[in-house]
Amino acid sequence: MQIVTFPLGPLETNCFLVHTAKEAIVIDPGGKPARVVNHLKTHNLTLTHILCTHLHFDHTFGIHDLVETFKAPVYASEADRYMLDSELGQGGIWGLPPVDPYDFQGIEPGEIRLLGAQCIVLSTPGHSPGGLSFYFPDQKAVFAGDTLFYRSIGRSDFPGGDQETLIASIRERLFSLPENTTVYAGHGQEAAIGDERRNNPYAGDSRRV
Repeated sequence: MQIVTFPLGPLETNCFLVHTAKEAIVIDPGGKPARVVNHLKTHNLTLTHILCTHLHFDHTFGIHDLVETFKAPVYASEADRYMLDSELGQGGIWGLPPVDPYDFQGIEPGEIRLLGAQCIVLSTPGHSPGGLSFYFPDQKAVFAGDTLFYRSIGRSDFPGGDQETLIASIRERLFSLPENTTVYAGHGQEAAIGDERRNNPYAGDSRRV
């Protein structure tokens, strides 16, 4: 299984293309996905799923185009569905473009199979009410959206956010993963669970909040 990162959109959201030799999933397509589409077609990959860690507009800009091109189903938490009718989900604020309409199927926390591998869907609210993280044990990888960053955490001041809930999600769920798990965050560089558990100033053992 390979992981390819595409920073997309006006806020350079990390879009992740995870694939085997034949099939692929896309996580958080936050901008026009031309480079993602090109990679899929160049490598003759079948897009099986589009996964959303949450439905803030900067993580969903590219969903419509991917669905139009590949007809892949979109999965996200039902707890974030209200965002489809809000500025936070529709975009068009702060001078940024609007998000083209899309729909999705609800997904619940628990174990699923993706690309022939085990994936554990973790409920990690706090940045948004329906925040999800996608953990692949065999790959030692978790896609955490805007919940946990390298030496930082996601914002909790948007509507629906809550700082105490966010920190609890990190400490009780993400920090319970093996310490050699790589964190693929929604923005910026990768992190490691063990390092963040020890050194993250907001949620780690030395936290200051």
